[in-house]
Amino acid sequence: MIKSENIVIFEHPLIQHKISLLRDKATGTNEFRKLVDEIAMLEGFEALSDLPVEDVEIETPIEKCKTPMIAGRKLAVVPILRAGLGMVSGILALVPNAKVGHIGMYRDEETLQPKEYYCKLPEDIDQRLVLIVDPMLATGGSADAAIEFVKKQGAKQIKFASIIAAPEGIKMLTEKHPDIQIYCGSIDRQLNENGYILPGLGDAGDRIFGTK
Repeated sequence: MIKSENIVIFEHPLIQHKISLLRDKATGTNEFRKLVDEIAMLEGFEALSDLPVEDVEIETPIEKCKTPMIAGRKLAVVPILRAGLGMVSGILALVPNAKVGHIGMYRDEETLQPKEYYCKLPEDIDQRLVLIVDPMLATGGSADAAIEFVKKQGAKQIKFASIIAAPEGIKMLTEKHPDIQIYCGSIDRQLNENGYILPGLGDAGDRIFGTK
């Protein structure tokens, strides 16, 4: 794992192996979906390592004791639709009581700029750690718009997790949101003229949902 200011790049062999399988065009929809879920869980394990805890008294079969448990309002997971949905169940496997919001974005194919079409967040979003998830961080436009919207709703602690990122997307987020912690499994070479990550893995949404 590489940590640099507010960027964490995962070098764990399990994550790297699973990302390689994601990249393979021969990987089918069912396996692709499972891999995204597994990678999200592995990344979430680290991304949530600073959740606040408090000592709570419980009774074991032997005696009473105080033991740490997650404190406060915990977590809100906010996927950027639609590809971000593929990462939600992996995070919820770690924190089943987390609330889930949704932000719908699509990319204008001519301008490559994000367009919002849906947003629904927990009412107490301002009291929660918010983890925004999207498998791909390409231009950074959708992630930037999602972060801005969540901030406007009062969220104070926000993290962003992706599986693959382009340098252009990393640059945008670190410049516009230096207060956000970014987690990703790989920073790839560059974007092509259509805004796709190279070498990348294609369209994550299409591959998760089998729509192409």
